[in-house]
Amino acid sequence: MPTLILVRHGRSTANTGGVLAGWTPGVALDERGNAQAAALPGRLAALPIAEVVTSPLQRCLETLQPLLEARPDLRPHTEERIGECHYGDWSGRKLAELMDEPLMEVVQTHPSAAAFPGGESMRAMQTRAAEAVREWNARVERDHGADAVYLMCSHGDIIKSLVADALGLHLDLFQRISVEPCSITAIRYTRLRPYVVRLGDTGDLASLAPREEPPGDEATVGGGAGAP
Repeated sequence: MPTLILVRHGRSTANTGGVLAGWTPGVALDERGNAQAAALPGRLAALPIAEVVTSPLQRCLETLQPLLEARPDLRPHTEERIGECHYGDWSGRKLAELMDEPLMEVVQTHPSAAAFPGGESMRAMQTRAAEAVREWNARVERDHGADAVYLMCSHGDIIKSLVADALGLHLDLFQRISVEPCSITAIRYTRLRPYVVRLGDTGDLASLAPREEPPGDEATVGGGAGAP
């Protein structure tokens, strides 16, 4: 079965603004996000990418633009099921104020029970994304062979949930996974089991350095802004 390259979109204006974007329209890459996107073709140069699949949201489309310009033979396929979690009434709100919501504790410690008001559950989010990957695995293998490599550009919580699925982790443990903006995660699928062969690789170790304000204990819903 194919190898899936998962790319989280580059850093967005919502990431730096501390806003939970969700499906809010008009959320674009910021200056650093555009630079991350520009570097993506070089980072992926050694890979014979058979297909490109993307979330329909603007920040993912902008992330892929330099890659598609560098590889004009690739035509992107839009896949709604790998779009961001539907955060409902939480969409567009500041993460700092959401920390006071009782639901946030559930999101952090028992996400399989979390359902966003006016939106979807995290369980439903993972299910739709995993179903999309399995269908695309079959399609890519059929059209390009079992050793093919293909790419999906998606969002932090989606990618974390797919990694948890591949590792056989309960969704309640997925907040232990971190994927920074424009990071690359690779999952090689086989008949018997998936193998996570890269996780949140940015090619930059700066995010591991001590910070003036150390990150807190809570996972950032939506994925966070990455290294300062």
